[in-house]
Amino acid sequence: MPEYRRILLDGAAVQVTVDGDELVAGDGRRVKTEDAQHLPPVVPSKVIAVHLNHRSRVEEFQIGLPGTPTYFHKPTSALNSHRGAIVRPEGCKWLNYEGEVAIVIGRTARNIAPEEAGEYIAGYTIANDYGLHDFRDTDAGSMLRVKGSDTLCPLGPGLVTDWDFHGKRLRTYVNGEVVQDGSTDEMTWDMHYLVADIARTITLYPGDVLLSGTPANSRPVQPGDVVEVEVDGLGRLTNHVVTGPAPVRADVGAQPTESEEVLSTALGGDWEFRGVRPPKR
Repeated sequence: MPEYRRILLDGAAVQVTVDGDELVAGDGRRVKTEDAQHLPPVVPSKVIAVHLNHRSRVEEFQIGLPGTPTYFHKPTSALNSHRGAIVRPEGCKWLNYEGEVAIVIGRTARNIAPEEAGEYIAGYTIANDYGLHDFRDTDAGSMLRVKGSDTLCPLGPGLVTDWDFHGKRLRTYVNGEVVQDGSTDEMTWDMHYLVADIARTITLYPGDVLLSGTPANSRPVQPGDVVEVEVDGLGRLTNHVVTGPAPVRADVGAQPTESEEVLSTALGGDWEFRGVRPPKR
């Protein structure tokens, strides 16, 4: 399966192809994969994410799914790359990982049927749909700051074409230990459905990204943690968590909170009624 990456090569953003342990630019320049400074593999005009899709995640929260998907938007300013730093602002506590498969649009799509959607997909990459749940109470359901704050949308390492999304394993690791283990077969709505659903009213352009949902066991990570998401046939996306250089400004806007909803979401369910207290920080 062909894989394309974008890297910073001699000061310029360059698309490269993967050749063993090397990346090859169109002009023939080569760089070792381990030495390359990666960029997001695509440049989207928008990033759209489905709220809940994996059955294990729904069962974890002990809730029912609606009859059709619901979505939120991550601004492109949240984009990050393979090996990029994930910034948790100083004073925030509840930054959760969410390993996912990302769909990348290849052709302008509008008003298409699910059975046609595959023709409009360029390929797939890996995403980690980080959530800064400290702002969950202030976003009124939009998820804008929760999911859209800077650095919280790493993609990569590359765009893989001709990838069959059926029966693929997705695993998330924190400091080398498996913390999420799911499959694309547990998705309620598959990749083609999601593309066709959004394209009913929103035009999708080449490079646009749709995030397809995460399995159970999204949990908080801390500065210093290394988080990796591995998907069969797509490789492994690696990031590390750091503390921001300053707290969120206190002289404007709502401040981070630690309500029962924040804790319940960050810790994977209604902890108050399960007799599990949140960890002290």
